Amino acid sequence: MGENGAAKNQIFDLSIDVLPQGGSKCFDDDGRLKRTGTVWTASAHIITAVIGSGVLSLAWATAQLGWIAGPTVMFLFSFVTYYTSTLLAACYRSGDPVNGKRNYTYMDAVRSNLGGFKVKICGWVQYLNLMKNLDSLLHAIRINLDNLGFWS
Repeated sequence: MGENGAAKNQIFDLSIDVLPQGGSKCFDDDGRLKRTGTVWTASAHIITAVIGSGVLSLAWATAQLGWIAGPTVMFLFSFVTYYTSTLLAACYRSGDPVNGKRNYTYMDAVRSNLGGFKVKICGWVQYLNLMKNLDSLLHAIRINLDNLGFWS
């Protein structure tokens, strides 16, 4: 009961933070924190993602292919990597390339560009590829442990 005998009603204050139209120092146009990366950090991420552990077998692969075919195949793979990177960069925003909705994941890009049943197909292919790579990794680990005499 209140001071004068009447029941007090609870009032909920509901507010939504809306970004100002002019932008913010801390947030992007989509409401997330601004990115702080530089050309150097982006280059480092690209190098580690593209090269990765595959660089360890590069000398062996070039030796197996020879001096003509080895560099030629390396150049062709670099072209494929460049082409797919430009395709992914073009899919970063949907609709308008400057003000469109950002796609944060590969599946977001597939959903906004293909949509429908094709999203499920791409998802299944992505997960099958992940499982195939996981199986290959586990098989290689088992072979290495066998060679080290781990099971005996």
